[in-house]
Amino acid sequence: MGALAASIASNVTSGLLSAGLSSLAALANPGEIIRRASRLEDEFKELLRLHAGSAPEQGAGGQQTKERFLRAYERLKSELLNDRAFNFDFTEETRQWVAKMLDYNVPGGKLNRGLSVIDSYMLLREGTEVDDEDFYLACVLGWCVEWLQASALVLDDITDNAYTRRDNLCWYKLPTVGLSAINDGVLLKCHVQAIIKRYFKEKFYFLDLMELWNEIGLQTAMGQMLDLITTHTGAKDLARYRIQGYRRIVKYKTSYYSFYLPVACALLLNGAKLSDYLELKNVLIEMGVYFQVQDDYLDCFGDPEVIGKVGTDIEDYKCSWLIVQAMELANENEMKILYENYGKSDPECVAAVKNVYKELDLQDIFLEYESRVYKHLISTIDAEPDRAIRAILKSFLKKIYRRKK
Repeated sequence: MGALAASIASNVTSGLLSAGLSSLAALANPGEIIRRASRLEDEFKELLRLHAGSAPEQGAGGQQTKERFLRAYERLKSELLNDRAFNFDFTEETRQWVAKMLDYNVPGGKLNRGLSVIDSYMLLREGTEVDDEDFYLACVLGWCVEWLQASALVLDDITDNAYTRRDNLCWYKLPTVGLSAINDGVLLKCHVQAIIKRYFKEKFYFLDLMELWNEIGLQTAMGQMLDLITTHTGAKDLARYRIQGYRRIVKYKTSYYSFYLPVACALLLNGAKLSDYLELKNVLIEMGVYFQVQDDYLDCFGDPEVIGKVGTDIEDYKCSWLIVQAMELANENEMKILYENYGKSDPECVAAVKNVYKELDLQDIFLEYESRVYKHLISTIDAEPDRAIRAILKSFLKKIYRRKK
C-alpha cells in the first residue's frame, strides 16, 4: 500500500484519513479490522479516481466565479426592486420588505445549484471564448435556480413546522413574518418567470426554456404533494413507507430541480436540444435520489452545527430513507417501538427511534449504500462518450460524494 498511501496523503484531507484510521483503531476484532481496512482502502481509491477524472479545481478562478455570481445577484435584486420593466409599483414599505425577504432567503446557502449552471456551461464551452454577456446570462439562470430553491424552502419549512434553516430561524418563524411567508414563497417563484422573460424573451430557445421551467415547477409541486399526502394525510401507517414510494417522492420533489435543471439550463444556453440528452437526465435523477438519501441520513446523524439545521424528520413523521430501511429490517419488538414513537416530538420518543436505527446498523448500511451507488454512477459516467458531459457529471458527483452538510 506504499504508493497508494503516498497518493492518499497528497489528495485526501487529513480529517477524512484520521477519521477512518480512528474507526479502525476502535475495533477489537482482528477480522473486523481487516474488513474495514479493505473497505477504507477501496473508498480512498474511489476518491482519488473521482478527483482525477473530474474537472480540475479552480482555486482562485473558482472564487472569482463565485464573486461574479454574487454581484449578479445584487444586480438582479436591484432590477426587481427598481426597474419599471418588471411592472411592479412598489411603495417604499413593500420595497424594503421584498429586499429583506430576498436577502434572507435567496443567497444564504451553499449556492451549489446556481453555480452548477455556470460550471456546466463553462465545461460545455471549453475551448471557446465566453464573453461577459454569455457569462452573465449563465449567472442569471443560476440565480433563477437559487430563487426556485428559496421558494421551495420557505414553503417547505412551513409545512414541516421547521425551526431553523441555514443557521438562522426559518423565515416564517420571524415575529414580523409569520404566515405572510406563504405569499413570499409564491412571490419568489413568480420572480423567476419575470427574470427569464426579461433576459431571454428574444432568444431562439426561449420557448424551450419556459417549457423546461414550467415542467420542473409542476414536477416539484407534485413531489411536494406526494410528500405531504404520504406524511400528513389519512391514518398514519408506517407500513406505507416503502422504497418505491420513497423514490417517487424524491425523484419529483428533489432530483429534477436540484440536479437536472441546472444542467438543462446550461445546455439550452449553449444551443443544445434537451431531447438529445435523455440518458444524461436519467443519470442526474439517480444522483438526486442519492443526494436526498444523504440528506435523510444527515437529518438524523449529522451535526446540526455543520448542516445548519436541527433535523426533524422523525418528529415530522417523514417518509425518509432511514425509516424505509428500518421497516424492512426491524424485528417484531423493534417494529413496535417504531410504531409507538415515530412522528412524536417528545425527545424520549425521538431517542427511542434513533436507538432502533443504531441497533439495525443503519449507519453502516448507509455507507454500504453510498459506496454501491457511487460505483454504479462512476461506471455509467465513464461509459458516456461526450467528454464535456462526463466532466459535468463527475463535477456534480464530486460535490456530493461523502458530503457532511
